[in-house]
Amino acid sequence: NDKTPEAPGRLENLKELVKALEGFENLQGFLEHVSLIMDNTQEDAAAKVSIMTLHGAKGLEFPAVFLPGWEDGLFPSQRSMDESGLKGLEEERRLAYVGITRAEDICTISFTANRMVFGQWQSQLPSRFIDELPEDHVEVLTPPGLYGGNYGAAGMGMGGSGQSDLEKRVQDANVYNSPGWKRLQARKDNRPMSQPAESKNITIDMTAVSSFSMGERVFHQKFGYGAVIGIEGDKLEIEFEKAGTKKVVSRFVAAADAADDIPF
Repeated sequence: NDKTPEAPGRLENLKELVKALEGFENLQGFLEHVSLIMDNTQEDAAAKVSIMTLHGAKGLEFPAVFLPGWEDGLFPSQRSMDESGLKGLEEERRLAYVGITRAEDICTISFTANRMVFGQWQSQLPSRFIDELPEDHVEVLTPPGLYGGNYGAAGMGMGGSGQSDLEKRVQDANVYNSPGWKRLQARKDNRPMSQPAESKNITIDMTAVSSFSMGERVFHQKFGYGAVIGIEGDKLEIEFEKAGTKKVVSRFVAAADAADDIPF
């Protein structure tokens, strides 16, 4: 006499139950089968990856934790720092602590060398929080070829000076001079290179060096003419005459005196 909208569904469930019971000699055999299925389901669930926010991870622990996207401007969030200043930075730092301490055995932190931001590829800098990690508990893994050239049995591909062209460009451009970067350089010199399959932790884009200089006048197809007021890797902060201050990747601008010769 059930007239509710759910009644047909319940009736179908009962029919399926009766049909399933027909395959067993007795009720005990059916219950043992159901119990086995439930145990397998729980084991499958335990082996799956759980994806969650740092806020949602509070109070939880896992044998292995992966924390991607540790890049300045992304984590810590540029918006958080712009809106709340040091208070916002401290809140982001607390979240970093929450993320790391969720790991019972191992925590893998990674960041990308380049990321698509608002439709444009931009080179990224490693998060400042990486510099604050205790050195004794950190192992930095870098992929072969990261520092320029191919790596053979003799070690890293270097020039006669013992320094690759890309490394020299980075040094000359005065980028990646944080304690974390220097620590990475020291470890790179003192430990054997990891195999490609092991290179999952931290990578650095050493090609991200701008060819422009402070104060140089440049041209952008969309924003027009402006002057470089800041350099961060291959990202330029430019004060445009009509569009105001913008951050753009250096390959999308040209020197003002050469702008007429470049087909954008």
